[in-house]
Amino acid sequence: MLKGLNPILSPELLSTLRAMGHGDEIAIVDGNYPGLEDARRLIRLDGHGIIPVLDAVLSVLPIDEFVPEAIFRATVKGERDKLDPVHEEMIDCCAHYEPHRQVVPLVGPDFYNRVKAAHALIQTSEPRLYANIILRKGVIHPGKPGDRSKAQVDPFPY
Repeated sequence: MLKGLNPILSPELLSTLRAMGHGDEIAIVDGNYPGLEDARRLIRLDGHGIIPVLDAVLSVLPIDEFVPEAIFRATVKGERDKLDPVHEEMIDCCAHYEPHRQVVPLVGPDFYNRVKAAHALIQTSEPRLYANIILRKGVIHPGKPGDRSKAQVDPFPY
């Protein structure tokens, strides 16, 4: 356990999030998703639903601000504008961290091909269908909140 970090963030997940570069994407998927088949790197978070995992990841992952779209969700049976309750919860969670970003629906192959190309895939135990989301990693600017440069972290330089 570490101070200030959500305990859902396992050592493997933290390492993966840290290793990702600007523009890399990570998918968070439900328990029905064929994660082992589609993942380049699979991180299992069995016993956790999609919303707590999404919340934990967004608490540490900057979202890409240099592209018009950086958060994507699966759709219900190819219906781009249909929102299941789980999609509304995902949108609300994302809005808490990224209030000016839209969660973009991607239909079928567009979504699944993007998951297959993602840097990593987090498999949850979420039982609800179509509870899948992709996040594109951004950057942390020096001098902005979240910057962990030595000058701000260590008031006693050696």
